[in-house]
Amino acid sequence: MSKKATVIRGDGIGPEIVDCMIRVLKECNTQTEIILADAGSEQWQKNGEKDPTYIPESTMKLLETTDACFKGPTTTIPKPGAPRSVAVTLRQKFELYSNIRPIKTYKRITPSHDLDFVCFREATEGLYTGIEVQLTPDAAIAIRKITRQGSRRFADSAVSWAKKYNMKKLVAITKRNILKVTDGIFLDEVSAAAATIPGLEVQELYIDNMMQQLVVNPSQFNGAVLVSTNLFMDIVSELASGIIGSIGLVYSSNMGDRYAMFEAAHGSAPSFKGQNKVNPTAAILSGAWMAEYLGEQHIKDAVFSATEQVINEGKAVTFDIGGSATTTQMADAIVELAKANLRK
Repeated sequence: MSKKATVIRGDGIGPEIVDCMIRVLKECNTQTEIILADAGSEQWQKNGEKDPTYIPESTMKLLETTDACFKGPTTTIPKPGAPRSVAVTLRQKFELYSNIRPIKTYKRITPSHDLDFVCFREATEGLYTGIEVQLTPDAAIAIRKITRQGSRRFADSAVSWAKKYNMKKLVAITKRNILKVTDGIFLDEVSAAAATIPGLEVQELYIDNMMQQLVVNPSQFNGAVLVSTNLFMDIVSELASGIIGSIGLVYSSNMGDRYAMFEAAHGSAPSFKGQNKVNPTAAILSGAWMAEYLGEQHIKDAVFSATEQVINEGKAVTFDIGGSATTTQMADAIVELAKANLRK
């Protein structure tokens, strides 16, 4: 019986890059049934801004019946009273507590850096719980919620990744000198999980020092799993994406115990909408990762290898990584190489 995946095309540049991702999977003969669904601020505004969420009820019901989902970039309107983001909503609904963003350089783009590490972001707690209180007209507070259970399951998943890929170090990013209780709970659980794997080292770095270290000497983190709370790792992984040359290269997953959501790490970039010029790499690699999750490891291997070759050759790449190809031209090049890889 074939697996099913809900695919949300999203806002802004979302439909363009998601269509490229779907084409790559179909040309690679995926056996997964892809079912398109609406979500995001554009459909919300089109429907009169009546819903309390960016995700229509029909889409939510579909998500509950499929084996995984792919979320194209969606726009979150930054004003009080607007719905919370699609990603945050789905992470919390399906308890997708580990947002995983592998960071890897390509030789042609960053010849001075050779990086290979992974960012693990706790994705259901922290400041992203969205608990804010208006105390007076001139003062408000936001609640940073950290629980032992949430930290434990997240730490266990990061340690499992380290074991699977033979990584020797966890770098825990905190601000424990200031946030003694919340980051204290988080570090306790990271340390306890790491202790179950002989030889797995835990290093703690404060968030401000971590940002400096990433700029000055990012290669020190090669072979490490970087772990942190929701907001801190959101920031760390964005800086890491800049170091490798473009956030258009960063693919990601959101993993829970029974479900997974895959997405490019970047946003909807509405100013580029409809121009056929943005980098489809992050979407394509995220889609290939989804194929692996749904049992098609051979497709992931073929697409990842093809993408690396296209990027390092530099003949059919988009403007952000030094080329002049369109979105669809870059996807075309990846498709042809991926199909050739599958025929080998």
